[in-house]
Amino acid sequence: MGLQRKSRELALQFLFSHDFQERSCDPKELQSELDEFCGCFDAGQKALPYARQLIQGICVYLEEIDTLISGHSHNWRVERMALVDRNILRIATFEILHIDDAPATVAINEALEIAKRYAEPDSSGFINGILDGIQRKNPAEHKKS
Repeated sequence: MGLQRKSRELALQFLFSHDFQERSCDPKELQSELDEFCGCFDAGQKALPYARQLIQGICVYLEEIDTLISGHSHNWRVERMALVDRNILRIATFEILHIDDAPATVAINEALEIAKRYAEPDSSGFINGILDGIQRKNPAEHKKS
């Protein structure tokens, strides 16, 4: 497994816990929560910088990301999605929109591979459909980071 996959999985684990506990995205609270998370789990020091970038970026752009996900998911509100699915979608959407060296196809493929490992069997098709729609509406030249 590659380093960025480990980072994405670490981000997913953190975001799942963060979301489940309905924690704040306030930068001070987020930093403290990240430090606590890394102290309690074998976070993998090499994977941590990219995981932190994903987590912090998702928190900064959460409203934009959730709006896009919601706009591409027919009959599903983000808050009703499974925690694993919505956080996989958030990670990939953030990468598609804001990470210059993460091509959309790679972000989508990584999301699908992570979904195979952590999500329900039917989740891959659901995730793929939403991310494909987001990628088509947000070409690479519009990345903001």
